[in-house]
Amino acid sequence: MGYEVEKLAAENALVGEGPMWDVDSQTLYWIDIQGGRFWNFDPATGENKLLHNSYNIAGVGRNKSGGLTVGTWEGVQLWNSDDDFVWLHQGEIEGNPIKLNDVMPGPGGSLFGGSGHLDSCAVFRFNTDGSVDIVDEGLELCNGMGFSPDLTTFYSTDSPKHEIYKWDHNPNTGEISNKRVFATIPSDWGIPDGMTVDAEGFVWSAIWYGGMVVRLDPDGKEERRVEIPAAQTSSAMFGGKDLNELYVTTAAFGTGSSELTGWEPAGFSPDSYRGGDLYRVKLDIQGKPEFVTDFAWPAG
Repeated sequence: MGYEVEKLAAENALVGEGPMWDVDSQTLYWIDIQGGRFWNFDPATGENKLLHNSYNIAGVGRNKSGGLTVGTWEGVQLWNSDDDFVWLHQGEIEGNPIKLNDVMPGPGGSLFGGSGHLDSCAVFRFNTDGSVDIVDEGLELCNGMGFSPDLTTFYSTDSPKHEIYKWDHNPNTGEISNKRVFATIPSDWGIPDGMTVDAEGFVWSAIWYGGMVVRLDPDGKEERRVEIPAAQTSSAMFGGKDLNELYVTTAAFGTGSSELTGWEPAGFSPDSYRGGDLYRVKLDIQGKPEFVTDFAWPAG
């Protein structure tokens, strides 16, 4: 099945990531995790506005009481601008550094964050009361996360292991338990990176090196794929007025280099167009509204 793929913004993002659709403003936030930038894309005007160009950002989410909740390589912030932000968490939690690689607003106003670029990575849940839960640890590189529409299943990704996990989630208590493998991505596809879940409960996983986003059914089997003209497809998010537009980020990292990292699938050409742009694909499938965080700004 062929799809029309639109290029929306050409920013040469080193590692474009973290697309997050804001249903209120009808705009998309997305980031360059390696380049220390993030933008707000307005599909009504086509403007891709640079909001931040400094320290490394792992992802953002809209915050209910104002501003954005921002995950970084140093911790978690409430953010209005680079001149107006406060830290919610910095450093480490129970010996696990908060060097975040992927973040996602969760149920009840929480923020989920997975760490990366470390010897041992963890999945954190930052709660609205200031507490932090360690959902998982001892991972190689935390990536895409999501919830089923009925909130009874939580998904997480460990990219180097090529595995996406599913967990039981109790919507009433927030308990997350019973981790098991949901899908193992074949090594000749590439590496599972960012992800989202649609309104039917199917998982969309962006395949780094694979130039595609794959839709997996609730049993973890491929249902369809959307090919993207950039090998390093990094994440995906539904947006648009009817939530039937798939926004896809890509990464320029390694472009122009003949050296390979060792993670590439067999036969991968270093001359492939890797990415760095933001794309959109209109589908006959709907996503679901993403959560917003609910952290209180400190008084004063």
